[in-house]
Amino acid sequence: MAARYADFARGGLAGLPLDRSLLVAFAEFVRTAGSAPVADLGCGPGYVAASLRDLGLDVFGVDLSPVMIDLARKAYPDLRFEVGSMDALDLPDGELGGIVSWYSIIHTPPKEIPSYLAEFRRVLASGGHILLAFFEAEGDPATAFDHKVTTAYRWPIDDLAELAGKAGFTEVGRMLREPLEGERYRRGHLLMRAA
Repeated sequence: MAARYADFARGGLAGLPLDRSLLVAFAEFVRTAGSAPVADLGCGPGYVAASLRDLGLDVFGVDLSPVMIDLARKAYPDLRFEVGSMDALDLPDGELGGIVSWYSIIHTPPKEIPSYLAEFRRVLASGGHILLAFFEAEGDPATAFDHKVTTAYRWPIDDLAELAGKAGFTEVGRMLREPLEGERYRRGHLLMRAA
């Protein structure tokens, strides 16, 4: 399993079967809805954007960290990566057909999540899809924990789905994945459509 995760982290689709299946489902929903571009928000070193490109999507990445953007550009020179903030995107209203936030909202303090979700909804076309991946709180409220980058938060999947609903998203599906060897927390995933 560790080797498959390493492949996924390098951008290959040989990664974790459940995580990979969510990206495949997301890509299918986006392709079915049209041909608008997809943003990998909080893209880090770019491996999710590369995976989405390999699934046939027109994708670009945005990350707050110039260091991460440099790593992504070096690893995937054929893709577009930009420095930017997820809560103030330099995009017109309704520009995107899809958004992936793959473990990137985890660093957002709970009181700020509604503004991030509102910004995601602003730039997403009606009928577009969003995929959120996060650490799940396992029955606890939103809880801070010591992440290797900076403080992060675990979210109850129902609470995050409710906040997304208030921002104008309708749930399509969800998945909880138990932690694998070397992982501390259960993983939550929400696939939603812009109402």
